[in-house]
Amino acid sequence: MNGRWGILAFTLLMLALTGVFAALGLWQLDRLREKETLIAAVTERTVAKPTPLPPVAEWVGFDGEVFDYRPVTVTGSYVPAETIRVFTSLTDARGEFSGPGYWVITPLAVTGGGYVLINRGFVPQNLGQNYATAADAPLGEVTVAGLARGPEEASSFTPGPDTANRIEWVRNVPRLAAMLDPALTPLAPITIDAPAGEPGALPQGGETTLSFPNNHFGYALTWFGFALITPILLVFWLFRQSKRPAKP
Repeated sequence: MNGRWGILAFTLLMLALTGVFAALGLWQLDRLREKETLIAAVTERTVAKPTPLPPVAEWVGFDGEVFDYRPVTVTGSYVPAETIRVFTSLTDARGEFSGPGYWVITPLAVTGGGYVLINRGFVPQNLGQNYATAADAPLGEVTVAGLARGPEEASSFTPGPDTANRIEWVRNVPRLAAMLDPALTPLAPITIDAPAGEPGALPQGGETTLSFPNNHFGYALTWFGFALITPILLVFWLFRQSKRPAKP
């Protein structure tokens, strides 16, 4: 009796694993479609003609995702004292600097009203304190032409903000807004990545990620392969069990 229950339990386990592997394969195909959609959207949007940031009157109900990766221009004056650093680890850098460091996020008082957060670029971690207040930010009215970015969502593993040092972990406008002077409203629901400056200049702009690894099809094939081989192994094992002499 115990042998039969053992065979049944093992059979159910292998069938369950087959279902899990198939589900993981389907999930990777969904991720493949999402990644292909993202790559197509980024490719199309980044080559579009720059458009002005919509006026503050249009920010109510403004969908930041619609503007994600679109070239935009905005004119205004920096508010250096309200700078926030966002920790990151820059790989595949286009500029001289990479590795652990910070994005330097400085509010821009938009000419005509409102504020928008400008990601002025990357600085290495050992130099981060030098840019805590963005004292190097241009004075007076400037025009920034960069790439709009939609909200970067926090996960359950994202640490809370370091309010004492004005350091965040994601470029998420509501989270960043919590560190700003409440008078800096209304705040645009997007950030803008500044373009690259002179070689070697900091903050190092022009580091928006525009290429994305896409290995989901290979992952899907792997999971579907497991889903195929698992029942084959089960049948082979059951055949071997059937050939074993019964215990007296």
